[in-house]
Amino acid sequence: MLTTALESVHIAAGARMVPFAGWNMPVQYRGILDEANTVREHAGLFDLGHMGRVRVNGPQAADFLQRLQTNDAAAIKPGRIRYALILDEQGLTQDDILLYRNPTGSSWGDEGFFVVVNAGNAARDLERMRAIAADFDCTVEDCTQKLGMIAIQGPRSQDITQRLCAGDLASLGYYAWMETEVAGVAMMLSRTGYTGEDGFEAYVPAGEEERVWNAFLDAGKDDGLQPIGLGARDTLRHEAGMPLYGHEIDETTNPLEANLGWAVKMTHDFVGRAALEKVTAAGGTGRQLVGLTTHSRRCPRHGYPIAAGDRTIGKVCSGSISPTLSKPAPVGLGTPTNIATAYVADEFAAVGTELTFVVRDKHEPCVVTELPFYKRAR
Repeated sequence: MLTTALESVHIAAGARMVPFAGWNMPVQYRGILDEANTVREHAGLFDLGHMGRVRVNGPQAADFLQRLQTNDAAAIKPGRIRYALILDEQGLTQDDILLYRNPTGSSWGDEGFFVVVNAGNAARDLERMRAIAADFDCTVEDCTQKLGMIAIQGPRSQDITQRLCAGDLASLGYYAWMETEVAGVAMMLSRTGYTGEDGFEAYVPAGEEERVWNAFLDAGKDDGLQPIGLGARDTLRHEAGMPLYGHEIDETTNPLEANLGWAVKMTHDFVGRAALEKVTAAGGTGRQLVGLTTHSRRCPRHGYPIAAGDRTIGKVCSGSISPTLSKPAPVGLGTPTNIATAYVADEFAAVGTELTFVVRDKHEPCVVTELPFYKRAR
C-alpha cells in the first residue's frame, strides 16, 4: 500500500487509517460530522498526497491537452485553472481532473501545464496521457512522488495561510494559482477547493511536507484549524454538489447527464466528442443526475434503489447526513436532513418530485432537490 509523507503525523494525531485507492489514508481524527462542521465554521487541513500530479511541457502541450480532455486548454490564461473530464471514444467518463496553466514566469515553464487526477485513476490516466502524447511534441512527467499536496479549507483559510505566505492572497482569484513561498518553502499555491468553502492547495516539494503541515497547524491554532480526514471531505463535497469518481461519475456515465456540460467545450477534437454530439442530437440519454433530501431516520446510502411507486427508477450514487442542513438543531437532537444524489429517468427529475429510497424492502420518502445542497455566501 502506498503512503503519503505525512502518514506518521496522522497516526501520531490519532487518526483512523483506512485503505483508499491503494493508499493508507486518514478517514477521521474525531467524529466525521464534527470535522465537517470545523471546516464550515473555521478551517480544516487535508493531506491530499494521494492525488495524482502530472506536469505537461513542450511546444505542443496545449495541443496535446486539447485532444486529451473536454475543456478548452488553449483558452486558459496563464495562472488559471479549469475543471475538465477525460473520456473514452464512447463519451464515457474515465476521470475528472483539474487543469492548470503555468503562471507567467513560472519556474515550471511558461508554456507548461499541470494536471491533478484522482488517486484511483492515476495509473490509467498516465498510460492514456503518454499514449496520446506520443503524437505531440510534449512531455508528460508524473510528479506524484516529487510533490506533496496539502489543502486548507474553510472561512478562516485565507487569514491563516496569509500568515505563512509571501504572496498577496487577496489578489489570488478563485481557480487561480501562483508561485510563492509558504512557511519559507518555495512552491505553487492554488485556490480551488473540494468542500464548497474558500481554500488553498499547497504543492510542496518532497521532504518539506511535515514542516509545512505543522506550520499551518501552528498558524491556525487560535482560529480553530484542525486536521480533517477523508470521511468529512466526502460529506463536504457532497453537500457542495461536487461529483466523486466512482459515485456520481464513472465509466458508465457521460458528462452531459451528470450536469457537467459546462466543462465540455465542443471547440476542439477531444476523445469522445463525436459520441457526445450523438447524445445531444438524440436529446440526451433519458436520465439525469438529481439531488434528493429526506428527513427519514434512515439515511440513503450508495447503491440503495430509488423508486417511484413500485417502479425502480435509479439508485443512490452518494448519500449522507448533512451536518450543515441539519442545523440549527444540534447534531443528535431533532430530525437530521439526509441528502443523496441519484440518476433518475427524465420524467422524475423535476425539483419537488416525491420519490422513495428502498432500505431492506422498506420505502422511505425523499424529494428531488436542486443541486448543490449547500452554497457558501461569497
